[in-house]
Amino acid sequence: MKVWIPHPAGVELLGPLPAGVTVQPWTDPENPPGDPADVRFWVPPFLAGADTTAMLDRLPDLAVVQLLSAGADAWTGRVPAGVTLCDAGGVHDAGTAEWVVTAILAQLRGFPALARAQARREWAYDQVAPTDELTGKRVLIVGAGSIGAAVRARLAPFDVTFTLVARTARPAEGVHAVTELPRLLPGADVVVLLVPLTAATRGLVDADFLAAMPDGALLVNAARGPVADTSALVAELTSGRLRAALDVTDPEPLPADHPLWELPNVLLTPHVAGSVRGLLPRAYRLVGEQVRRFVAGTPLVNTVVDGY
Repeated sequence: MKVWIPHPAGVELLGPLPAGVTVQPWTDPENPPGDPADVRFWVPPFLAGADTTAMLDRLPDLAVVQLLSAGADAWTGRVPAGVTLCDAGGVHDAGTAEWVVTAILAQLRGFPALARAQARREWAYDQVAPTDELTGKRVLIVGAGSIGAAVRARLAPFDVTFTLVARTARPAEGVHAVTELPRLLPGADVVVLLVPLTAATRGLVDADFLAAMPDGALLVNAARGPVADTSALVAELTSGRLRAALDVTDPEPLPADHPLWELPNVLLTPHVAGSVRGLLPRAYRLVGEQVRRFVAGTPLVNTVVDGY
């Protein structure tokens, strides 16, 4: 069985594989490393887009697409019938959760303003102090999956209170349904978005969602840019009533003339929440386990159904 992966270093990171498995790095889209006709298991590049999904037509014997990303929105609906799509659930929990905690603290403690003052060589104590604090905040996590759990674990020592929201309610776990958001948002100081991008979540954060958040609240988007309606987001943030920390935007990359760049109450990072040095070892441990499961006929993990 032939497996194609996007990183040469991944060959050594996969661990022991069954006899008969051949692993080849495919790093140049225009030059496959061999005959694509017998590739059964393909790992596309991290954060691959629609142009990469077009390569599916070149792999007629493909059985499994194993993503290196937690989100599968670029792939759902494009994978041929009979091909199993799997995401990298669990791989990005630590990195993304660390970004969320960092972004919350940076915004609450005024670090973006302090960094701008440093660039001006300006001692800005009177302009910033006293800052806000995380201790005692009410945190609403929209997306109660494994990344949401990792965020909660890292925020717990700050003595915050949590409200968790998922697509459907899980009362035994204290998880509310997304339909309850209009009631829950007014009681949140920090709202963290961690949902996958689907037809149901596209534009979830609209004008009504933002209007329901209390004055001074912080919106943190570590999901996908289109989860938030950009026009509504810009309008609310321009008013200065809310703050935001955004690792993702719509469009992405954000054009240089976009108004989000100029807003002092917005912290922007270029979709880097999961891009940490530990990513590849964790990702290829998952890939290796998936290959072993596939060869053994064991059900794969992280299979994607209806975008989830």
